[in-house]
Amino acid sequence: MADGEPVRMNAPEIARERFRYYDFVMAAFCVVLVLSNVVGAAKVATLGGMTFGAGILFFPISYVIGDVLTEVYGYARARRVIWAGFGASVFAAVMCWVIVVMPPAPGWSGQDVYEAAFGQVWRIVGASVIAFWAGEFVNSYVLARMKIWTGGRLLWTRTIGSTIFGQGIDSLIFYPLAFWGVWTPGQVLTVMVTNWWLKVFWEAALTPLTYVVVGFLKRREGIDVFDAGTDFTPFRTRV
Repeated sequence: MADGEPVRMNAPEIARERFRYYDFVMAAFCVVLVLSNVVGAAKVATLGGMTFGAGILFFPISYVIGDVLTEVYGYARARRVIWAGFGASVFAAVMCWVIVVMPPAPGWSGQDVYEAAFGQVWRIVGASVIAFWAGEFVNSYVLARMKIWTGGRLLWTRTIGSTIFGQGIDSLIFYPLAFWGVWTPGQVLTVMVTNWWLKVFWEAALTPLTYVVVGFLKRREGIDVFDAGTDFTPFRTRV
């Protein structure tokens, strides 16, 4: 595709098209997702009197990138990236587990630190991966459908609206699976709603940046993808 004003096309018409920046956006998505789950999950922070997992400051960026992917490249290519992120998250979790359980060398004193930072409870890891998978697909589906309904106008309604649903599903799955029976039902509900609100707020705050990135990519790729005629099943990776 040449630089210039993006040409409106339906997703099935560009199935074989190769794009300049798609691979870079995929890499950014996977990096942010894995680091948010591995590094961010290891610390609980307090800011402005509110306590939360530090990863929440960065994990919503993966949703922003997911919005960019669906808006610029269409649902099918976003679906490939979601599966890539899912695989990367599973690999990161397995790698952390293997490294933590390996017997430390005599005289090496860092085992406790590794266990504290990377020895995540498998219930939490499993809940996180399942919630991410479901939430990201809901996010991408809602955005793609809304793009058709709005005729490609009012991008902010799509990015925020899809996040409300996607992050809602993510939170609704993750917190009960990870903490039901560990926390009281009231605590689960409070943290679930608070973190959902924070993620949506963060997405809204990043809307100007989303506009800039989407506009840049559409001009550089020279195309504006609409998912008319797209097969929306999540259970495939082929474009």
